[in-house]
Amino acid sequence: MNWIKRLWWSAIVLAILIAGAIAWSWEPDRQLGELVARWAPEPSRFVELDGMQVHLRDTGPRSDPTPVLMLHGMSSSLHSFEGWQSSLQTKRRVISVDLPGFGLTGPSPQGDYRIDAYTRFVLRLMDTLEVKRVVLVGNALGGEIAWQTAILAPERVQKLVLIDADGYQPSVLSMPIGFQIASMRGMRWVSERILPRPLMAASLRSVFGEPDQVTKERIDRYFELNLRVGNRRALFQRMDQSTFGESAPLIRRIAQPTLVLWGERDQMISPDLGAQFCHDIPRCKLVTFPKLGHLPQEEDPDGTLKALQTFLAS
Repeated sequence: MNWIKRLWWSAIVLAILIAGAIAWSWEPDRQLGELVARWAPEPSRFVELDGMQVHLRDTGPRSDPTPVLMLHGMSSSLHSFEGWQSSLQTKRRVISVDLPGFGLTGPSPQGDYRIDAYTRFVLRLMDTLEVKRVVLVGNALGGEIAWQTAILAPERVQKLVLIDADGYQPSVLSMPIGFQIASMRGMRWVSERILPRPLMAASLRSVFGEPDQVTKERIDRYFELNLRVGNRRALFQRMDQSTFGESAPLIRRIAQPTLVLWGERDQMISPDLGAQFCHDIPRCKLVTFPKLGHLPQEEDPDGTLKALQTFLAS
């Protein structure tokens, strides 16, 4: 019977270790008010849309007939485009936004995070801001929202910029551990209540081509904004509602001039898919960056901006 006692004590020790790990990584939701002071300085503002207070930045000359509208990726925020926005806004109207489920905008009241819900959101946002037509820019998830919006409402999108964009069935090389946990349904109750800061830091480093670019402030931002009330549950809902690659045949319908930017060190979405976009889109140019990863516009805003500016001027 000694083996039963040993098994029993082993189970107790394991339970204590698991409980200790959960207690160590337990993180309560952060209320919006405490996040706004740090992460929504001027020119940030909030507009009411679809039952949400949508966080956005709308800068540059209002006389610009075709503003540049920028959409971030999953678990990110409008801050991913800060470098581009500050440079472009001297001559162009530039709009960046926290998509529903992410950043300071927070969860959708309807809990709908399908791509068609996001495309309708983008069009209603344009109407709210009285913008008729845009150059639509999207990274990762934001990339798929952008190209599907361009197909749904071609008269509203003049040009398209896709950055390490979703769309095809992914040949995932390395999914960040945070996303791996989000996809484990059996862990949901725990995962909605924990977020170890080292896990966030490791996930962020894995999507950068140069991990040394992941500063303490950048980790703070991703960590704190993902703790915004409702964002963790929204991430799980988005993962559940994802249909990766299902709409890929539609990509051939994209008629707008399109710039595809890709980090060659992207470990989330294979760089080969950048070339696939330009194979399927008739009017397309591909520019790759050898040292950058999944977020090239954030990792090296100055180094990636030239390709965008050339495209905007063409």
